[in-house]
Amino acid sequence: MMQMNSILVVDDEKAICSSLKYALNRDYSVFTARGSKEALEILNANEIDLVLLDLKLGPENGLDLLRRICDGYKDTPVIIMTAFGSIKSTVEAIKEGAYYYLTKPIEIEELKVLTQKALEYRRLNTELNYLNKEVKQKYSLANIIGKSQSMRQVFELIEKIKDIDSNVLITGESGTGKELVAKALHYLGRRGEHHFEVVNCAAIPSALLESELFGYEKGAFTGAANRKAGKFELADKGTIFLDEIGDMDYNLQSKVLRVLQDKEITPLGSNNRRKIDVRLISATNKDLEAEIEKGTFRPDLFYRINVIHIKLPPLRERREDIPLLVDKFINQYGGAFRKKIASIEKDALEMLENYDYRGNVRELENIIERAVALSSGPTITCGDLPPHLRKSAFHAQASGPFFTVRVGETLRDVEMKLIQKTLEACGGNKRRTAEMLGISERGLHYKIREYGV
Repeated sequence: MMQMNSILVVDDEKAICSSLKYALNRDYSVFTARGSKEALEILNANEIDLVLLDLKLGPENGLDLLRRICDGYKDTPVIIMTAFGSIKSTVEAIKEGAYYYLTKPIEIEELKVLTQKALEYRRLNTELNYLNKEVKQKYSLANIIGKSQSMRQVFELIEKIKDIDSNVLITGESGTGKELVAKALHYLGRRGEHHFEVVNCAAIPSALLESELFGYEKGAFTGAANRKAGKFELADKGTIFLDEIGDMDYNLQSKVLRVLQDKEITPLGSNNRRKIDVRLISATNKDLEAEIEKGTFRPDLFYRINVIHIKLPPLRERREDIPLLVDKFINQYGGAFRKKIASIEKDALEMLENYDYRGNVRELENIIERAVALSSGPTITCGDLPPHLRKSAFHAQASGPFFTVRVGETLRDVEMKLIQKTLEACGGNKRRTAEMLGISERGLHYKIREYGV
């Protein structure tokens, strides 16, 4: 059974409390109070969704109670009930945070309609607050994994600059988490309640990128049937993230520079400039100073966007973070695939720690996603990892210890020696030894018994 919304009626006249309760109690759970003290006691003891408050509570001022409700119960809308002669006080109540007002005598149908709207407002506001909380949690620093010194420096820098408006340039190889850092800067900072707009400069053709950034008016070009706001305009009071800015067309770079200088945009097909208030975060995997030398990136734009620089290290330079990332991705995809995977085999983890990730954290995530999907037990093993990873581990081992073979030595003796040395290199792990030798584990056990290794 669906729980009814709760309404608190606060009025010093007993007859009004009774009549409003009678009018509403079919659809709502209705409480009544004759003064501030009683009203606050009910609010403290119950989940109240809406308050109907009279501004005149005998010797008390309803505005004082309104302020206490707005301060202590921010998600609870208040509808003011007022006489015709109290318009000035009503306006003051709206400024103090009241949702709306009704004039006495109360029209019941008007009351019911306004009550429904106020409760819908509360529902939407509660959902929005929940989503904002979820977004902030999703992009908190706790979700950017790392204990290495280089990552701790990144965390410290994010904390220092999240609330300021200076432009930020994030550099690093593909897959290092540049967008995740940009989102953390936005959602943890003072602009987090406003829009975060993303533009991938490498994914949008140059001819379309200008309209994507600045928008256009109806009729600006063939096919422009309606006005469209650009990303800069949508990000007003928030943040715009220009990913792969190093791939932006040279001529368009000058227009972006002008926007950053003047803090206003001109949509295509318009002569009217619009003021904007945005924070710019840019990212690239290119060496922009080298691009300047080649003449493909404007030096004046570079200096404008590079006020604060965050450099993300590649995964191979922070290998101590790999176990933490592996645990995170195992939990993430174990939950997503509804598989109870508790751990990863020591040898498999060592294989991951010794691999050079061209795709960085993104590649590691893909590897673990695959391993979780293929795993048939509670532990990820070497066999769950991609073949190229096992091959890489084999080559790493192959470049390790050597043993000598004398001319004329029998193949049996060479094979026995090879098995023995490989077992030693693998720390006695027969499964890993079999994988490196390219034979089955059962075949290896047979050879060990045969040679007495």
